[in-house]
Amino acid sequence: MNDILPNDVATWQFVEKTARDIFTAFGFDEIRVPVVEKTELFCRSIGETTDIVEKEMYTFSDRSDNSLTLRPEGTAPVMRSMIQHKLINTDPVQKLYYSGPMFRYERPQKGRYRQFHQIGAEVVGIDDPLIDAQVMVMLDHFFKEVGIKDVVLEINSLGCPECRPDYRDALIAFLEQRLETLCSDCQRRFRQNPLRALDCKVPGCKEATAGAPIVLDHLCAGCDEHFSQVCTHLQNVDVSFNINPRMVRGLDYYTKTTFEMVTGSLGSQNAVAAGGRYDGLVEKLGGPKVPGIGFAMGVERLVLLLSELNLTNAQPDIFIAALGKDAQQIGFKLLTSLQRRGVRAEMDYNDKGLKSQMKRADKLGVRYSLIIGEDELAKGVAPLRNMSGGDQVNVDIHNFELILAAVTSAKAP
Repeated sequence: MNDILPNDVATWQFVEKTARDIFTAFGFDEIRVPVVEKTELFCRSIGETTDIVEKEMYTFSDRSDNSLTLRPEGTAPVMRSMIQHKLINTDPVQKLYYSGPMFRYERPQKGRYRQFHQIGAEVVGIDDPLIDAQVMVMLDHFFKEVGIKDVVLEINSLGCPECRPDYRDALIAFLEQRLETLCSDCQRRFRQNPLRALDCKVPGCKEATAGAPIVLDHLCAGCDEHFSQVCTHLQNVDVSFNINPRMVRGLDYYTKTTFEMVTGSLGSQNAVAAGGRYDGLVEKLGGPKVPGIGFAMGVERLVLLLSELNLTNAQPDIFIAALGKDAQQIGFKLLTSLQRRGVRAEMDYNDKGLKSQMKRADKLGVRYSLIIGEDELAKGVAPLRNMSGGDQVNVDIHNFELILAAVTSAKAP
């Protein structure tokens, strides 16, 4: 787990604000759910044979012996909340987004920690391929807006409950002939969750599954048409993509369309966003039979990709250097008034000398300084200095509006 220090927060805020603005423009509303849920929620939704449930969840019992889990992903909690609060009864189409920490006890990798952060979006109530395309258009637009260019959209289809069993049988038969070359995890679960072998990162499994059956060759007519329309809609709005027939999802609830945003800048851990359709999940969790689609992206990995932007926290607009107790009283009054009007203002609280205070102003990188000493108090006028240009003007220290106008007008482009 890691701390997000002040020097890094500007990039996080940039990512979060961009996502919020874009998702809102696409008609999504924010939802906030707890970080702790009943363990049963994730076993039912994610699947008991997945790595997340078997190895990676932070699970504990409370004092009433209830089994609780720190959320490892966001989709299931959002669906649980939607069912519990009957949001579908209010509007049969729900477009929601969320952000916050997730928790998985896995080996830390580049851009991933055991407490990590995701931003995700979910659409429930629409099964048309148009919404699949719109979700991916929104994700593609987000990456363009934040300035990440080395990202490619990859898509696939996992079929539906009607056509997937035939594909599973074909894949199981293929894996059965290569069991000895698979890792112990894939050997153990190849019958219950054979698709996970295609996503296994162990080199031996990658080689063993190189000639595995392709799911796109086993789609039923409905799934094949759905996927074809998704591709057509993306092409119609000039969103480029690659079809990756080996792409699978590590969670059991995915059906039909799946997609990832991948980059070559993070080594083997190349996915920075991933998602897909989960038409049976809401019903599986006790809700109505409604379709759904969504995605999540890892904020830590986004921040790594954006490190070259060198975003920094906003510098203070003005530093008030007050010399003596009387000057501090005036300075503090001015400081508070400016802050209440949205100006980022700072001052020294320890009655240090002018040289020490100006050194502090330089370190903070302030744009202006206002120096108030005995002479300034007597005259009622103090110099407002431009710290970059060196020029200064005298301002009435009792005329707050004049000082505010001088600082804010200089901020205007």
